[in-house]
This record gives sequence, C-alpha cells and structure tokens, in this order.
Amino acid sequence: MALANISLRFKFPPLQYSSSSTFNPLLSLRKPSSIACSKAGDDGGKGAVDGGEKPRKLSEQSSWEVKDSEGKDYLYRLGAESENMNIAVGARAGMIDDVFIGDFLGKDSDIVFDYRQKATRSFEHLQGDYYIAPTFMVITSVHIVKNYLASSLNIKIPLILGIWGGKGQGKTFQTELIFKTMGVEPVIMSAGELESDRAGEPGRLIRDRYRTASQVIQNQGKMSVLMINDIDAGLGRFGETQMTVNNQIVVGTLMNLADNPTRVSVGQDWREADTVNRVPLIVTGNDFSRLYAPLIREGRMEKFYWQPTREDIVNIVSRMYEKDGISRKDVVNIVDQFPNQALDFYGALRSRTYDRSILKWVDEVGGIETLEKTLLRRKKTQEVPQFIPPEQTVEALLESGYSLIKEQKLINETKLSKEYMKNIDD
Repeated sequence: MALANISLRFKFPPLQYSSSSTFNPLLSLRKPSSIACSKAGDDGGKGAVDGGEKPRKLSEQSSWEVKDSEGKDYLYRLGAESENMNIAVGARAGMIDDVFIGDFLGKDSDIVFDYRQKATRSFEHLQGDYYIAPTFMVITSVHIVKNYLASSLNIKIPLILGIWGGKGQGKTFQTELIFKTMGVEPVIMSAGELESDRAGEPGRLIRDRYRTASQVIQNQGKMSVLMINDIDAGLGRFGETQMTVNNQIVVGTLMNLADNPTRVSVGQDWREADTVNRVPLIVTGNDFSRLYAPLIREGRMEKFYWQPTREDIVNIVSRMYEKDGISRKDVVNIVDQFPNQALDFYGALRSRTYDRSILKWVDEVGGIETLEKTLLRRKKTQEVPQFIPPEQTVEALLESGYSLIKEQKLINETKLSKEYMKNIDD
C-alpha cells in the first residue's frame, strides 16, 4: 500500500523546566530541529530545513518573493497600493473563522456596515403616480445611457450633465423620479460637502463617492450615478467671495474625472490595472455662470436649462392634488391665479392648508403646554393621537396662495436693512 512507503520523522526536544519556577509546558517547548516528510528510500534532504540552508522558494517561476530596490516583496507593494483598510468586511459571522469573532462585540461587528448601506440612495418613499416632464426624461436618460455605452461609441461623450434653472422648479425631484423609473441607485452629494476645514478632504470625498458608485455597478449589477445638488452654492463665485483651496481642488477633481473617468485615485499608489467603471455625473444648480468656465466647457459638461412650460406645471400639480380630489380644471384655475410661480409654490399651498387643522389637533391633545409630553415624553406603549388631514378645497388653496403672495411682496418691498443701515447704497 502507498501508506506503507511513507515514513514520518518527528524530532522533539525533551521538556525543560526548573524546580524553582512554575511549570509551563508552552513556554518550555523549543522549535523542533527538523520536521520532515519523505518517501522511504529517499535521502529526505530536499524537504528538510537544516541549519545553514536557505529556505526553499515556492517556485522557480514565482515572482512573489522577488524584492525590489528597497527590499520589499510583491505582497508588500500590493498592500500599499490597495485602498482596503481591512474595514470592508469586519468581524462578520460567516466571513471569517468563528474562532476570531468572539462574543464581546456580537456576532456581526462590521464597523462600516451601516455607512455602506447609506452610501447609495433608494426611492421607496416615492409612492404614487408622479408626472415626469418628457423633455427632462429624454435629456437625463440619454445622458446616462450614452455614458454606459461610451466604450462602444466612437464619439466624445461628456461625463457631466449640468441641470440648471430657476429655484424651486423641481430639478432634483424630477431627477429622482427618473432614477426610480430606470432602476438607478445613485450616490448623492450636496453642496455642503464641497468645503471642509481640512484641505483636500472634499476632493477626496468626491473621488471616494465616485468609486463607491463604480462598485455598485461592478458588485451589484445595478446602474449608478454620482449626483451633486446645488453645485453653484458650493463652488460659485458671488460678489467679493474668495476662492478657497478646497474650491480649487474640487474643480480640479471634477475636471479630471471628466477627462479620465476610469482612472480615479483615493490616495493609493497608481497601478496600471486599477481601473473603475465609468459613472455618469449629474449636477444641479441655479446659475452656472458663477462656476469656473473650463469646468462647464463643451466636452466636459452637457448643459440643460430646465424651465417647465405651463403644460408641465399643470400636469405636475394635477398629479400632486389628485389624491385630494381636485380636478384638472380646478388645477388650471389655480395655476392661472398665480402665474410666474415656481413649482414649489403649489406644494406650499397644500402645506399651508394644514395649519388650521394642526392648531385644532393641538387643542384636542391638551394645548401647547402639553406638547412635549404628547410628542416626546409619552410611554412606549402610547401612540401619538391621530391627526386627521383636512379636506382640500379650491377655496382653501386659493386663500393659502394669496397669503403666500402677500409674504413675498412684504419681503421684496419692506427692506428693513435699509432702515438699520441707512448709509448703504440702493
């Protein structure tokens, strides 16, 4: 038999301990002088590691043990180039040996699991039949599709789509509706993340979010987009505002992404094979003339000015009021009563009609003095008293609209700053 031709030779030293100390066999064991396994009849010298002999290489053709000029092998260089900081998996049950998990932190102690779950945005909260403007749908969807087909198209495709227009016209909301319709799982940033007390941090954050969106494409098989809202608020130049170092780095980062969408570094050393998926980038804003001109030039950014038509406004508001029983004819009447208003104005109408019902609810639960106890300090088994939404009527909506118009005129006409600082110019 094959087993009969195999001989095992183990040489263990005798245990050594002193009578004057506590016996500890683990400390007294010495490294075996030789542990070898060979066939009977062989000299057994090739597999043994004797004193004075160099360790045998894994393979004559392997480059894993080759040292560079600094004495560092391939595994060291690979670890230095990698962005993995050993936090992507963590001590999760099923991912590593159970011996190393323990019970102190629980069986699922992934320190960044919650962050990864929130890195992308889903739109389960968008329930209902909302209206998407056809022009908005065409421009946004074509930009996304073109970037995913960039490798097979022999044309220059801008990576960035800049959607700009007046305030409150539904740029972000329309984009989110398109994402939900197309099944896109985006990574969304705001203008507030484009500045930091640490130089270079916002630029690194953009690159990191870009790579996160690329991993969604590669690992989950879902389309993803990097979206930055209100970019002109973070990068725009207004009056005498100064350009910070972080502003310059963010602009340079976005231009570099547009020029090299598959080579994105977050601090690790460059590798020729370290490429990422091309991720479409969408930014929104109100005035792109405030941005750095080379960033918005043709070839880097495709620009789309969004100004909803009257038909778009009527369709969007009709879907908004549909659950309240407001007919399309009544919606047309409301839109005609308040022309030249942004879309968010008609959403504010509906919100303003809730004010009286909320005051009535406050009186029913015990008054303003008991609100803290009712809302925050109630027992866990107690439910918040039910609030019954008001029944929407055209008259109530019109009344709310006139109230909002009055507030707008007061802000424009009553400039209290003129009274406090009379020496400023008009």
